[in-house]
Amino acid sequence: MDDLVAVLEKHGNLDRFGLCLLHHHFPVAADEILVETHDLAARTLHVQVEKAATTEHTRPSQWRFVKTAGGDGGEAAVSHAYQVILQCSPVSGCPGSANGRP
Repeated sequence: MDDLVAVLEKHGNLDRFGLCLLHHHFPVAADEILVETHDLAARTLHVQVEKAATTEHTRPSQWRFVKTAGGDGGEAAVSHAYQVILQCSPVSGCPGSANGRP
């Protein structure tokens, strides 16, 4: 954790990024994505499933790291990449939007 904090601090992102427990309450298909919307007046957050290809929620807000195999045909090397698992809309108060918090 200390190493992660040091990297975030080095890049001025301690108040922007954190950690969350990756878990799921129901299955999400490969062609679907979770999307979040906010009601700022009611101070509520709503998450629902939408088709990834047709969602209008365009700002990623949660990622997970995934292992990917790579290499030069010999022994497969393992690298780490990421996958977006939750998106939001700047219109709904997504962090970094005009009506959301940074």
